[in-house]
Amino acid sequence: MASVMRSVLSRGYATASTVKAPIQLNSLTGTYATSTYLAALKKSPKDLESLAKDVEAFDKKIKEDAKVAAFIQNPTLSASERSSALSSVLPSGSSPILLNLLTVLSENGRLSSAPKVFADFNSLISAYRGELEVIVTSAEPLDNKALNRLDKALKDTEVAKGKTLKVVNKVNPSVIGGLLVDFGDRTIDLSASSKVSRFNAALSQGI
Repeated sequence: MASVMRSVLSRGYATASTVKAPIQLNSLTGTYATSTYLAALKKSPKDLESLAKDVEAFDKKIKEDAKVAAFIQNPTLSASERSSALSSVLPSGSSPILLNLLTVLSENGRLSSAPKVFADFNSLISAYRGELEVIVTSAEPLDNKALNRLDKALKDTEVAKGKTLKVVNKVNPSVIGGLLVDFGDRTIDLSASSKVSRFNAALSQGI
């Protein structure tokens, strides 16, 4: 993993000793994400925020553009083919640090891991901003009214004090009859109606 970090950082943006990540991610994708985070923050907080926007935009493009998704996931492309195509699939004006990340992933045969790297990068950004990411998994997308009720309930807990909540709704059809709520190091299972009372009791006690 150390070689991964050196590979990203050696492109002229940062060294691991000059800045620190707000949280430690021990996975391989987390190492790529951390290296990218450090590279941007070394330049300036403004560059980090700009990179975060570009990562969000490109991650969305992968999800919504079938051709881009196919390119990212295509295992038959050679390293040179992937490298030459990267600039064309990135939105115009994207951060060069994002291109560097994708280039390193491509060179290491891990371009298909980009969405997971982006997810880990977003975890770093949330920690940097003092946000607490709340993952709400439901069988169908929740409306704003339901998400706002959950946001209001969680703001009063001990875990959320001093933090800005970032509620993300993920859809999993296998979650029947309720929700799964992940925040901090805690998971609350509301997928069975009998557990709703336990959730309310936990909230009233500050979790």
